[in-house]
Amino acid sequence: MGKPLLYEILEKPATSCVIGICSAIWFYIQKKNIGYSHVGLSYETSIEGHHWRIITSAFSHISVLHLVFNMSALWSLGVVEQLGNMGLGVAYYLQYTLVLVVLSGVLVLGMYHVLIQRFKVEYFRRVTAVGYSCVVFGWMTILAVKQPSSKLDLFGFLSLPISFAPFESLIFTSIIVPQASFLGHLSGIITGYAIAWGLIHGMNNYWGVSMLGWTALMFVFSLKRSGACDFNFLEIESVTDPSLPSVRFMASGNGRTLQMSSLPIGDAEIV
Repeated sequence: MGKPLLYEILEKPATSCVIGICSAIWFYIQKKNIGYSHVGLSYETSIEGHHWRIITSAFSHISVLHLVFNMSALWSLGVVEQLGNMGLGVAYYLQYTLVLVVLSGVLVLGMYHVLIQRFKVEYFRRVTAVGYSCVVFGWMTILAVKQPSSKLDLFGFLSLPISFAPFESLIFTSIIVPQASFLGHLSGIITGYAIAWGLIHGMNNYWGVSMLGWTALMFVFSLKRSGACDFNFLEIESVTDPSLPSVRFMASGNGRTLQMSSLPIGDAEIV
């Protein structure tokens, strides 16, 4: 007999919070009838300055099945929080989740750029990627390196050896789910290996909070400068170097205006 759900939630507090956030965002998106193209990550919107989509795309999902599959895998990978004796644990999980979200998104855009500019593959110009599985694949890879003897349990009945899970899952999802983002999943695997092999290291609470602060600041700046959201209390002015913004906080206005442009539905990739 397994452990009570409440006990498992207390054992995986960070994972439980992420699942709660992703679920709440999915319900909000459904209730407000917001299309994935409004929050997803694409090359076209990134060159227009919509860098905030690196964050929103990771926590958004196209369908309830997409959400359930990703969250089921994430719940199994939450074992990372219980491995403090191996140098992992809750703090490690939170710190490197942020790294996975940001770097895998940047890496996807970098891949799109090379394919479009170097190899002239115009298909990737308008593809919109959404989903948390870039992070899921990252943690899958980290566990495959750190604890290769463990297993990945999906839906309570499917069990995969974690050492092979990243590439097994990459191939499986690409075959079974035509819209699955191969590059999105691959970016998570590459970032995961970079973390597991120590190429990206040194994260602690100080750097984690600092990175979170800078990410939040750039998120707000990107929303403001792209025109996606009008923050009436914030004005960005150029200084001597036009590429460097200066910030002025103003008295709060009467409200905020949300303006979003849509992309064709047929160009979505789920991650």
